[in-house]
Amino acid sequence: MAEHMLILGVTDPAGRKRYLAAAFPSACGKTNLAMMTPALPGWKVECVGDDIAWMKFDAEGRLRAINPETGFFGVAPGTSMATNPVAMATIRSNTIFTNVGRTSDGGVYWEGLDEPLGPGVTVTSWRGEPWHPGSPQACAHPNSRFCVPAGQCPSMDPAWQDPEGVPIDAIVLGGRRPQGVPLVFEAFSWRHGVFLGSAMRSEATAAAEHQGRCLMHDPFAMRPFFGYNAGQYLAHWLSMGHQDGARHLPKIFHVNWFLKNQDGRFSWPGFGENIRVLAWICSRVAGEDNAEVTPVGLVPKEGALDLGGLRGVTHKELFPMDKGFWAREVTELRAYYEENFGEDLPREVMEELEGLEGRVKKM
Repeated sequence: MAEHMLILGVTDPAGRKRYLAAAFPSACGKTNLAMMTPALPGWKVECVGDDIAWMKFDAEGRLRAINPETGFFGVAPGTSMATNPVAMATIRSNTIFTNVGRTSDGGVYWEGLDEPLGPGVTVTSWRGEPWHPGSPQACAHPNSRFCVPAGQCPSMDPAWQDPEGVPIDAIVLGGRRPQGVPLVFEAFSWRHGVFLGSAMRSEATAAAEHQGRCLMHDPFAMRPFFGYNAGQYLAHWLSMGHQDGARHLPKIFHVNWFLKNQDGRFSWPGFGENIRVLAWICSRVAGEDNAEVTPVGLVPKEGALDLGGLRGVTHKELFPMDKGFWAREVTELRAYYEENFGEDLPREVMEELEGLEGRVKKM
């Protein structure tokens, strides 16, 4: 498989290490997650790659992944010492920037950069016009980028260039869903996980060709990158679950860092606090019995996800389960499948949708 996925290593306080691959649409936090500075003491995150994963099963039946790239091509706006100190350390030198602002002292500037301008320093926007804080026009294009050698990242995993790849214990899917979708849930099975990948939706970002806050379908975060029939792509994912060489299938999860409350504020702090979610994922890989069944998947039992020290964050708000929301999702997904896949949609995917519909009706 050649996928639009980050790869990272997570080591717990006891020294046990797991590798995860994660598929998010562009500008939905892949680089921030791959370079995370964990907020929980004793946890360590190391980066294998932030954008592409090539994966195959080894002789023991374990899925292994390599990062075929030698650098990072990350979104600049929003990158700062507060959101991603590892990325900031990586791009301090020997880096190409595109469509960012330029400072008169030879530096770069963008929205969200939490570094004050020096006395007398002026800024030229990406449009080549004078810019100052508070200007109506943006300093940097929303999809402006940095391009930097991966070897400069201080948290690169020791095995990031191992030709054998790293063993993948879990696959994580996600997107920008402001309403309805829980913070994290686990697929019931490999087949259900493929369905979750096919059903991925996310608010459009500047990295896509659409403007505004419309929800876009983006199966496995691959919509811009499909090189062949998307129905056959899903069939290939399904086939990985029952071929002879696949004896140790990774668990599949879905996350939503972007859930908002009734006041329009994010329910989850994100960034380094995402280690709390990865910790629960690792616990599930280890076989811990700390999940409960919902119509959409397995969510953490109350108390299983460490929320200690997070003000105003409640389990109930992070794990909404609204019957009306999921009934609408089922209706919309069926229309999407019929219009975009037709007879090429694998039967198993439609059966999973029908299974979700049945469970939602019983809520």
